[in-house]
Amino acid sequence: MKPKALEGKVAVVAGATRGAGRAIAETLGEAGAIVYCTGRSSREGLSDIGRSETIEETAERVTAKGGTGIAVRVDHTEEAQVVKLFERVAAEQAGRLDLLVNDIWGGDPLSDWNKKFWEHDLGNGLLIQKRAVMTHMINSWHAAPLLIARGSGLIVEVTDGWDYRYRGNLYYSLAKISAIHLAEAMAADLAGTGVSAVAVTPGFLRSEAMLDHFGVSEENWEDGVRVDPNFIMSETPYFVGRAIAELAADPAVASKSGKALTSWDLSEEYGFSDIDGRRPHWGRYAKEKGFYD
Repeated sequence: MKPKALEGKVAVVAGATRGAGRAIAETLGEAGAIVYCTGRSSREGLSDIGRSETIEETAERVTAKGGTGIAVRVDHTEEAQVVKLFERVAAEQAGRLDLLVNDIWGGDPLSDWNKKFWEHDLGNGLLIQKRAVMTHMINSWHAAPLLIARGSGLIVEVTDGWDYRYRGNLYYSLAKISAIHLAEAMAADLAGTGVSAVAVTPGFLRSEAMLDHFGVSEENWEDGVRVDPNFIMSETPYFVGRAIAELAADPAVASKSGKALTSWDLSEEYGFSDIDGRRPHWGRYAKEKGFYD
């Protein structure tokens, strides 16, 4: 990607507090974009996830990377707050919006991987759909008119996986597969408008929460392989961030509209590496290990 390839572009990264969302926002900023960083965890108060990262920190990182980071506290399950967000974007950016990234999740504390769907807490299962599917739908409904008015732009659904395979927990699986179908269905409806929609998945994501889970830091992350040997093929959140920045800068992105894409395949196509210089290929690794038939 050319330096500052996204200069002047306006992006909303919904769910930018930590993990992939934070890294996506930072990477867009590094490419020169104006990035609205939204989420529930703010210096004004944290979400029920209970982690310390905030949207203000993300926005500051975006600016430090050379972009313009703007933190907006939004609970995307509350449509009125989403309306205010996009009204603010339109007012501050003269109606311009080039990119919406839907990366809202919030389902980790709600998912019980040891229970079958009828044993799982139903309220938590339904709340996962509200947080990780309905929010994406609400965002896209309000963002689409701004994108269409410009005759260009991109909606990205960040998900887990690239197909419709069961992911081990019905409620988790339904949410992640829904993101793939949202991209496919939105692309069909957006045909002819100049706006594209794709789903993008990282591989084994080396997020802040995952580093904490393995008791390691980014500096000594390979020690986590002692806990899970598959961690050797993990990637930082910036790998998928670079993938999405490349898509946003690609004038031919419409050829990918409706598709489910992976960080590793996009790395091979666009020629970028992770921030540590590696090019982890979870798809090839998983196939070699027999994880997927």
